[in-house]
Amino acid sequence: MPVRNSQNIPETPVANGVGVRKAVLISAEEAPNFAMRRFTIETGGGMPLHTNLVEHEQYVLRGRARVRIAGEIFEVSAGDVLFIPADVPHDYTNIGNEPFVFLCLVPNQKDVTTLVEG
Repeated sequence: MPVRNSQNIPETPVANGVGVRKAVLISAEEAPNFAMRRFTIETGGGMPLHTNLVEHEQYVLRGRARVRIAGEIFEVSAGDVLFIPADVPHDYTNIGNEPFVFLCLVPNQKDVTTLVEG
């Protein structure tokens, strides 16, 4: 799998998200260190406050969103990069009038997503 077109990779709905889909572009089985995913959050959609066991490196491809990381709120758009450390609460809300699309790279380690109450 050295090269393939990302438009041919299926997307699946993300549990707990509203209008959120994920395409696994490079899986943990294909690369030794990192997986690459593309997330799409539809207009008005989002992901609730949650934590992950692994860090996230993200690159925004299109759209606008409000992202809360460790209680601090950021408005992000195409070209922005985000770093979300492991175990840090974060959430996403699409605040634009088009889908919010970003790449997310994570280390190939055990990961668990845990919703944060309240």
